[in-house]
Amino acid sequence: MPLIDSHCHFDFDAFAADRQQVWARCEVLGVQGMVIPGVSIPQWRHLFALVNTQTGWYGAVGVHPWWVKDLAIVPERLASAIVERVGRERSGANRCVAVGECGLDANIETPLAEQLPVFKAQIEAAAALKLPLIIHCVRAHNEIIRLLKQCYLPCGGVIHAFSGSREIAEEYWKLGFYLGVGGTITYPRAAKTRAALAAMPLESLLLESDAPDMPHAGRQGQRNSPEYLPAVADTLADLRGITSAAVIAQTGNNARALFGI
Repeated sequence: MPLIDSHCHFDFDAFAADRQQVWARCEVLGVQGMVIPGVSIPQWRHLFALVNTQTGWYGAVGVHPWWVKDLAIVPERLASAIVERVGRERSGANRCVAVGECGLDANIETPLAEQLPVFKAQIEAAAALKLPLIIHCVRAHNEIIRLLKQCYLPCGGVIHAFSGSREIAEEYWKLGFYLGVGGTITYPRAAKTRAALAAMPLESLLLESDAPDMPHAGRQGQRNSPEYLPAVADTLADLRGITSAAVIAQTGNNARALFGI
């Protein structure tokens, strides 16, 4: 079964010099699918121009919390802008599989009060489009869970780079959200997250690199890459006491079910 990287910023400049070489190595290692999230309105065009060049690559349309400060339209117009862009992609190669990356980040200068209407607009767009939502959450689980309980998202979504307790993980899973598993679990000090992801049903998990970010233990300060995704599968398998093949098969099925790929 092929590995699917459910979250990789492969369009970023960090891969500009050797993107095709990296992907060639990925394919040799069994990574054959990838979802590239949206982060800002100006990026969407470039993202899908790239996605449509390669079988196995898929995109999403969204505004990341880090780019909220640069949003050139009022939040009230964002949902319609997303719906319009997704409609444009669906009229072509139809490689748009989600709304996001969006969410709340309490570690940045932009106040949560400014991030919130932008996030709500993307929830609205995901509901209207019947697409899953890719959520970025940093120190804002309570706010996001409270908001999701007030909304109806027919296709659920994924909590990207999940970091938290088993109790929080179970809350998201009940709300129809998968949990993104990445390089964080390669660090023994991430005991709470490792324990939570070892205890959750394998049916609730997706593998992700978040490359070029989220470097693995032993690779701090280096560019992360989707070619390291097999190490995430191996670590998760070790934590759960099962085979890597079982992890790869189930998480691949999960990604295909969520994103319709």
